[in-house]
Amino acid sequence: MAILLNQNQDFTLKERFLNLNFTFIFIICLLAITGCLILYSAAGGNINPWALNHGIRFLIGLFVLLITSIFKPAFYYKTATPFYFLTLMLLIVVDVAGYTGMGAKRWIDLGFIKLQPSELMKIAIVLQLSKFFSTTALEDIRTIKGLIPPILYTAVPVAFILIQPDLGTSLMILFTATALFYLAGVEWYKFIALISALIVSAPILWHKLHTYQQNRILTFLNPERDPQGAGYHIIQAKIALGSGGLTGKGFLSGTQSHLNFLPEKHTDFIFTMFSEEFGMLGGVFILVLNLILISYGYWFAFRIHPSNYFGKLVILGLNTNYFLYIFINIAMVIGLLPVVGVPLPLISYGGTVIISVMASFGIMMSFYINRDKEFKK
Repeated sequence: MAILLNQNQDFTLKERFLNLNFTFIFIICLLAITGCLILYSAAGGNINPWALNHGIRFLIGLFVLLITSIFKPAFYYKTATPFYFLTLMLLIVVDVAGYTGMGAKRWIDLGFIKLQPSELMKIAIVLQLSKFFSTTALEDIRTIKGLIPPILYTAVPVAFILIQPDLGTSLMILFTATALFYLAGVEWYKFIALISALIVSAPILWHKLHTYQQNRILTFLNPERDPQGAGYHIIQAKIALGSGGLTGKGFLSGTQSHLNFLPEKHTDFIFTMFSEEFGMLGGVFILVLNLILISYGYWFAFRIHPSNYFGKLVILGLNTNYFLYIFINIAMVIGLLPVVGVPLPLISYGGTVIISVMASFGIMMSFYINRDKEFKK
């Protein structure tokens, strides 16, 4: 339960801690524990190499959440632009001298962790666009001239991420930015015009895709066209999902995953493995927890002081980004979307993803803690 705080002065560290939303944090912890359990199963009943590291990274992420929640909302307003351009520079470093893994150059090897700047850009783009839209008059936003800066803020990092190549992250940033454009007041007919332009240019865009990306789309339309190649992932995922039934085969008893028929079982396809072992009820459990988490996020946004339009946009943007993680990953593994390599946060194995997601939760919590205070830049 939130503690009633003195709104006429800055909060002490104790007051900030007391005004955290502990139900929100509890659900986050529950999802991370679920991730550790299924990663333990993925390794055949061993905490190495995934479950232990995932737990450690989550604890680091929890520390990051607490730290980022301590800062005042004005801090994020002032650092939005520097953070955006710093992250953009890191994307350039990746394209020039990044670490290559699984055929893609997406990371900077720091030794103790492989940093993925594209994950940080998911936060940076939200902060930068929120700052721009909160300081620009609606009349200007609705002009072509007024839309040029936010379009460039979005298009430049998306272009660098596509070079890596990372279509999934590019689409997530693009969709999150589109949501912020809409929330800021851009007229709906401009989105219709953009979608129409994309449809018309589809043949040109198709030839700009990498061959493996084209195969993913063709496989999505017809997985059986190449069952031993491009269609293998999604076919095995559907088999695992279906074989789990209502209650699943039991913990440590998933045959598709433990016999290594299911690819990337610890990352992109971890929801499939969980559903095989715990059935449809297990899958619903994960969906419900995430639905509650996302609902809390949107509730935070509507609790913000009317003067803090920047904070409202930030929370809505970051929460929409988290929603896209969940939606794209699950829709991908059940065959509703092409396979684009988007993990299931807090459950899938990965370093930068869990840290960036926890940081975004912390930023949301910072605005929530100061929800009743007038925003001062």
